[in-house]
Amino acid sequence: MNSGLDLAAIGNSTIAALIDRKGRIAWCCWPRIDGDPVFSSLLGGEEPEAGFFDVVLDGEVTATRRYQRNTAIVETILENDKGAKLRITDFAPRFKLYDRIYRPAMLVRRIEPLSGTCRITVRLRPHFNWGEQCPSPVRGSNHMRFAGENFTLRATTDLPIVYVTEERPFVIGKTATIVLGPDEPFAAGLSETARGFEEKTRDYWWEWVRYLSIPYEWQDAVIRAAISLKLCAYEETGGIVAALTTSIPEAPHSIRNWDYRHCWLRDSYFTVRALNLLGATRTMEDYIRYLTTVIASEPSGRLAPVYSIVPGTPLEERFATALPGFCGMGPVRVGNQAAEQVQNDGYGHVVLAAAQMFFDDRLPNRGDKALFNLLESVAAKAVDFAFEPDAGLWELRGKKRLHTFSAVMSWAACDRLSRIARVLEMPERTHFWSERANGIRARILSFAWSDKLNSFVDAEEDGQLDASLLLLAELGFVRPDDPRYIATVDTIGRELKRNGYMMRYAGEDDFGLPETSFTICSFWYAGALDLIGRRDEAREMFTSLLARRNEAGLLSEDIDNQTLELWGNIPQTYSMVGLIDTAMRLSKTWEEAFWRGS
Repeated sequence: MNSGLDLAAIGNSTIAALIDRKGRIAWCCWPRIDGDPVFSSLLGGEEPEAGFFDVVLDGEVTATRRYQRNTAIVETILENDKGAKLRITDFAPRFKLYDRIYRPAMLVRRIEPLSGTCRITVRLRPHFNWGEQCPSPVRGSNHMRFAGENFTLRATTDLPIVYVTEERPFVIGKTATIVLGPDEPFAAGLSETARGFEEKTRDYWWEWVRYLSIPYEWQDAVIRAAISLKLCAYEETGGIVAALTTSIPEAPHSIRNWDYRHCWLRDSYFTVRALNLLGATRTMEDYIRYLTTVIASEPSGRLAPVYSIVPGTPLEERFATALPGFCGMGPVRVGNQAAEQVQNDGYGHVVLAAAQMFFDDRLPNRGDKALFNLLESVAAKAVDFAFEPDAGLWELRGKKRLHTFSAVMSWAACDRLSRIARVLEMPERTHFWSERANGIRARILSFAWSDKLNSFVDAEEDGQLDASLLLLAELGFVRPDDPRYIATVDTIGRELKRNGYMMRYAGEDDFGLPETSFTICSFWYAGALDLIGRRDEAREMFTSLLARRNEAGLLSEDIDNQTLELWGNIPQTYSMVGLIDTAMRLSKTWEEAFWRGS
């Protein structure tokens, strides 16, 4: 495990924060999950002087950290060599209030002495404008304010304010609270309110988890993955970020540093699908609301691969030069150039993300003809662009090719619309979309198979092996028992595996040869092994992947081929989705494992 990525995530679907194993808040964007990182020591080099919030206990200190069970509340225990011991509890409030969800841009930190004489220093050092501005605190009677160009943070506390503003060591004798939020007076008793917020937030997460349809095996891992996905959803608009961070490199010193705090149509489909598997369909409903706004904002019908979580916000890519980067490995990127690329798989992912709306009787608002008409406009573009060269799902910046996976997703858009039309009793549209699907599939099969490689390949010209081809059976494009698919799984497993884990592809790209395995591809491989009847191997791969999680149960984007350390942005929705999908597929049933006693 990469110690720098041994982070736990808290949040409430408005903001999120990452906490290291010693209780430091090392990452938090404000006032939403794609905003200005007021805490960014994660990207601040080896010894940053600002961009964090921690509690320092005197002496030689050991630290332990855990989530409160089935919640997004983190507890850190600090204990020194003199017997002093304290607990730090961190969370972002989220609970039902007045028939809606209360999820303010607010972090609550409670510090509780447990034993001995706890002499501590509170260091609250936010900065603004991507590290360019380090504001001095302006103190009030029970609060301190940090003023930036676009917003002001207020820290309200029941600690002596002079100790916090001047970072003076002091002995803490009773539980104390610090609430970080908007520049508004705290109109209630601080300690009692924070304690009540914690109880209500705990109850919310317990209730949410209680209704998940989890597998019998690997329950803790699946629950943590599900909560992590929920934290990546920006509930106000329904957008879903690909990860909570930016610019954690895919490999050391690789400059493969990307800003993932945005909503990819592809990644969001996978997130929605995983949560649907668990029965958490509300995220899908919110995401469909987001998609309708995105589609309406594109009068030409041409969709970008990625959008801001607030549609209409520009995503021009730039460098944040005041931050040196993770372990000094810059650049730090803000925005993402992928928004300017042509990636034609997105149309299929939009249709697939919405498809369950038409089949799930649990939903209060089923998909209707209005939604079907909207999806038809998307699928029409899928047909138009099915065989147009694009950057592909791996977002290659150097050249465009006619990618198999992009074309298959166009087929999937037509195939699912045909099925939806059948449910809506629209025979003419059923036939129309079925014909389009059949035509696209026939052309793909004319170029996507390579006798030389004994595998499906990634593109029409100069086709190579690619892990995305493992999804062909999962998508229904071919049957799992198709000899071509079985051969593809065998070939990809043999040629793309490195030290036990799967590469996306083996050849050079815009930045040279990839150095790390892409975690979701290993999950895809485990799923493909199961589809072709090799379940024991699939389970072995899956349990190996579980061992790569950090101590908080999170996965990032990549695994180093040599050290097996985590690299890339975290928590990566792709990776957490892969964990859920594969666990649901490979777990023994409740009947097998419990009632039958096996």
